[in-house]
Amino acid sequence: MEHTTQNQLEASPSSSTDTTEDLNAQLHAAVRNEDIEKVKELLEKGVDVNSKADSGWTPLQSAVHVSEDLVQLLLDKGADLHARKDNGGTAFIEAGIEGNVTLLELFLGLGVDINEHDDNGFTAFMEAAWYGREKALRFLYCKGADVNLRRVVSEEKRKLNKGGATALMDACRQGHVSIVKTLIQDMNADLNICDNQDRNALIHALKHSDNETVESAVSIGHFLLDCGVDVNSRDENGKTALILAAEMKSLDLVKALLEKDEIDIDDADNEGNTALMVAVKKKNYNIAKLLCEKRARTDIGNLIEVANRNRASELVKLLLKHNAKFVPNPPTDWEPTSKRWRDHIKKLYEIYRPMIGKLKIFQFIYYRIRNTSQGSIYLGLYGDTEVAVRISLRRGAEDDKEKRFFEQCGSGKHLLKPFQYEEAKGCLYLCFPLWEKNLEEYLQESEDEMDYKGILKMIFQAVRELHLLGFAHQDLCPSNFLIDLNGKIYLADFDNQRVLTEEKKELVNSDLEALSKLVLYVITRGKKPFEKISAEDVAAGSPDYEEALDLVKSLRAYDERGLEDLRKHPFFWSKQIRFNFLKNIWNKIKDYQNRKTIFKDFNTSERVVYLQWTRKIDKEVLKIMENPEGRIYKYENGVQNLLRFIRNLDEHPQKRISEIIGDHADYFFRLFPALTIDVYNYLRKHPIFSHLTDIQDPSLS
Repeated sequence: MEHTTQNQLEASPSSSTDTTEDLNAQLHAAVRNEDIEKVKELLEKGVDVNSKADSGWTPLQSAVHVSEDLVQLLLDKGADLHARKDNGGTAFIEAGIEGNVTLLELFLGLGVDINEHDDNGFTAFMEAAWYGREKALRFLYCKGADVNLRRVVSEEKRKLNKGGATALMDACRQGHVSIVKTLIQDMNADLNICDNQDRNALIHALKHSDNETVESAVSIGHFLLDCGVDVNSRDENGKTALILAAEMKSLDLVKALLEKDEIDIDDADNEGNTALMVAVKKKNYNIAKLLCEKRARTDIGNLIEVANRNRASELVKLLLKHNAKFVPNPPTDWEPTSKRWRDHIKKLYEIYRPMIGKLKIFQFIYYRIRNTSQGSIYLGLYGDTEVAVRISLRRGAEDDKEKRFFEQCGSGKHLLKPFQYEEAKGCLYLCFPLWEKNLEEYLQESEDEMDYKGILKMIFQAVRELHLLGFAHQDLCPSNFLIDLNGKIYLADFDNQRVLTEEKKELVNSDLEALSKLVLYVITRGKKPFEKISAEDVAAGSPDYEEALDLVKSLRAYDERGLEDLRKHPFFWSKQIRFNFLKNIWNKIKDYQNRKTIFKDFNTSERVVYLQWTRKIDKEVLKIMENPEGRIYKYENGVQNLLRFIRNLDEHPQKRISEIIGDHADYFFRLFPALTIDVYNYLRKHPIFSHLTDIQDPSLS
């Protein structure tokens, strides 16, 4: 947060040789010195009323801290009320810092947005709370300021978990007891909103206290506890309110916290330190005694060694009385399987955490994988198995319903399902196999060549498995497809959006529509946001371009073939399978008496390229093929003769032809990119020869 004040500048007489910069500096100095006459003189000479000093301060913003009369004068002379400092601050926000109700009312009357904020997300209301300006706070509240507005910051700062704090957190942090009470009792401020580091008001009150503010922090802490604040929030280092209270050496606050049933006395921070460990390190006998009497664990951490090191003999006796003993750290040669989460999992393995059955987990932002509407997901260890754990409140019948669904998923190869679960204190902990990335991350971060057809085959199979269970997913987006260390893809439904189809085709169709976008998203490697992807984003002429567009079209038309048959679509065929399909057509139909009429309806004006195919073939190649072994054979136009030409050329290879055209498949697909899909779709709908499109692809078995 930037709260900048200008240096006092000495006003100096202006002269004819003064530069614009000199005159601007004189104006700013006159404002800071409350020299109204000098300000008038300079403005009459044409000095810019909106000129900026260091850090982007304007005269108007400076005047807010000096004189209401100066503010009015500058406004009358055209001062920009909406001008911003380098940190995005405005005159209105400065008035909140100053706590000047007269100016706040004046600026609001001139059209200021009451919730406007600077680049760090501070509003005038937040500043009034920060600086303890109660009159200004009450005025802004009456005028409609958003009491529970969370600090708005840029996406870059948001990724660093900055921002998100509220006015209540600011008042708690600064130790303004009366402001805290006003916000909660008179303005209904939400006690349990968390900032972007998951810290609530209680953590802000205890986190930033020093020797001078401990008393007010303790008062605020007691008040928040009486109001029902969540006692399980943590600071950015994983410290709970109980650990922070022990650090503050506040016996009364530790007592008050221990009276709350929700408190886990043995909870630890990101370094594995419990409240008892902190009390021992701080040599606080009374807090350590209270914690021991409340049955805090004494068998974790080398408490005796720490007490001896601090020459705290009374603490040593206390700890021995309560069965303190040395417990060695776990071996450090254990290595996680995960590459992405290695450091996180390794640290979780090494630090102390209270166990939940066989599950070791730390509900701390450092270990959180993602948020869902059904609960957050954290890294965990079930025994030595790395897991992703979804935590949610027990919901009775809803939990039983979800368990039955996961049981149904047992045979699915690509549906993410938990393999273990634990229950504790009204919460359900579902343990899923740990994944490395979701599809969006994988596509955007991978620099290697990728098997996008293989990816889509697994995606299609996952959706098919869900549909076979009688469910439609309703949220088939890249973040819901998860990829493990071996590249296997799973479909997740952490938000529980799935619905029973019950013969409602529109539900399945909505999944197929989303699948069509996923096809485009995958083959373009996520270069555009999923919501904005379209067929126009696929580069014409790229491999499988025609097949990809046909597959997308089939999905959007809710093709009767269904996902199982669409997994056999030519898009998924390898180049060699597509080429073999074309060259084998003639072999398969040559024994039919009516083979010449099979493609009679194919050669239309829409496929004129096949009516003129002999013009596109290399002239020397065509000549060689039309004079095999001294015999003369004339190839006619039309697709059946093109297929015969492909078959003959490939089955009777000649060195000269290979020298001219190179790889046969590449050559023909370059000349006739839509040939495979055109022939496939024509034969697929043929009343007699549709079976010719049933190609066995080993990768689908």
